[in-house]
Amino acid sequence: MSTRITRDELAARIAADIPEGAIVNLGIGAPTLVANFLPDDLEIVLHTENGLLGMGPAPASDRIDPDLINAGKQPVTALAGASYFHHADSFAMMRGGHLDICVLGAFQVAQNGDLANWSTGAPGAIPAVGGAMDLAIGAKQVFVMTDLLAKDGSSKLVDDCTYPLTGVGCVTRVYTDHAIFDVTPAGFSVRETFGENTLETLRALTGLELS
Repeated sequence: MSTRITRDELAARIAADIPEGAIVNLGIGAPTLVANFLPDDLEIVLHTENGLLGMGPAPASDRIDPDLINAGKQPVTALAGASYFHHADSFAMMRGGHLDICVLGAFQVAQNGDLANWSTGAPGAIPAVGGAMDLAIGAKQVFVMTDLLAKDGSSKLVDDCTYPLTGVGCVTRVYTDHAIFDVTPAGFSVRETFGENTLETLRALTGLELS
């Protein structure tokens, strides 16, 4: 019985929800996969916090330019019309509300849209906030891309975050390998399920009263 989809399938599903004309930032890690599934016939402009507007998909192995990277130091391509700018200008774009959507990973997302994605707070854990706080408060919509369950089997969707917060009430929608959830004033609402998942199985996995 299939209850999960792959990271690539999830990235493609997120890409399908990004409208034409959107200015989008893709966070470090799994969210970068979304770039590989954006339709060629739509103009969607990708922004990177290290100073590139007009990022394209990952290059072929024989077409890598070591000077052309995203914020995660992965090689990328630049589309026709791309522009480069100072790191400070990039953060001004993020903080100034100029991004339509950002896609971020998460350790936890609370029912009210709080996001924790930079540290588990565990002793010796390496904090990795990067530009996530700026993106979380600056983007018009925040999409989270994550597995529904952590490695220990606990739900990443929670009543209240127990890890240090990245942003308060900032998450719009959560895309997981089991289902897609909207953040509403009444808590998480199941937008779409994958595989054999149902509302009841998702309630059992998360321990939340989903709608």
